[in-house]
Amino acid sequence: MPGPAADGGKAPFCRAEEQLRAGAEGSEGGGGQRRPGARGQRQDIVWRNVVLMSLLHLGAVYSLVLIPKAKLLTLLWAYFCFLLTALGVTAGAHRLWSHRSYKAKLPLRIFLAAANSMAFQNDIFEWSRDHRVHHKYSETDADPHNARRGFFFSHIGWLFVRKHRDVIEKGRKLDVTDLLADPVVRFQRKYYKISVVLMCFVVPTLVPWCVWEESLWNSYFLASILRYTISLNITWLVNSAAHMYGNRPYDKHISPRQNPLVTLGAIGEGFHNYHHTFPFDYSASEFGLNFNPTTWFIDFMCWLGLATDRKRATKPMIEARKARTGDGSA
Repeated sequence: MPGPAADGGKAPFCRAEEQLRAGAEGSEGGGGQRRPGARGQRQDIVWRNVVLMSLLHLGAVYSLVLIPKAKLLTLLWAYFCFLLTALGVTAGAHRLWSHRSYKAKLPLRIFLAAANSMAFQNDIFEWSRDHRVHHKYSETDADPHNARRGFFFSHIGWLFVRKHRDVIEKGRKLDVTDLLADPVVRFQRKYYKISVVLMCFVVPTLVPWCVWEESLWNSYFLASILRYTISLNITWLVNSAAHMYGNRPYDKHISPRQNPLVTLGAIGEGFHNYHHTFPFDYSASEFGLNFNPTTWFIDFMCWLGLATDRKRATKPMIEARKARTGDGSA
């Protein structure tokens, strides 16, 4: 799953082919210290990201000392913002826009786009495009966060360097016209920077300060900085830990694993061997509602009439695949 952009500013909104071309040029450009990458490619270190991520994590560590001084409502609000942040990625950019595993009506798409801006992990178009590349070319140089390059690289290190040329070349070939056919995706991409400022930092900070008179300092560091840092690292654990640690009951020939701890943190995204075997399944798990708050949310949206056409792998399909390629674990 993608994280904050490693590239420079966005190009003005244009057709899908132009967006891909602009993204490729932005990823390849820029100066900085160079180091060998996979297959001998030399990749620029993005020092801006190194510095900003270092400062963000230092701010999160400092935030921990503020927890005992904060009001209970502020901590609950920070957790609520974390859940919104997570849904913007899991139910939004991931299961809806990347995989088209269900359909969402306009009000739900607007809500998920706003929550996705709160997540600040790239706009929906870029997140979904890179995630499709990740699935199609998983654990190769075309995978943006190739786990074969180690835990650190797949967790956060991939954001510290320019994209590998294979990521750019393969990304150009993907059909992403469905993403840009969605006016919500286009609007969010066009106004992404202002939406991130508002949803990721301003709103989470101002609500505790204005509504129950929490200090602005506590509000900012707990509901914005700490919440954002935790949400980033939990998303990154899907790229790193869930590709390295766990069993493979559905396909032992691929790297993604079933990781219960990632499942708990990422509200249902840790059934990763299943997900890479059946990426079209809206639940991203064989077990439906079990340990899967994202599935609970999508099912509730269906009950409200805001989501439809949930796709599922059938039980015979799952059992046949487990017998054919699974590692024999439960």
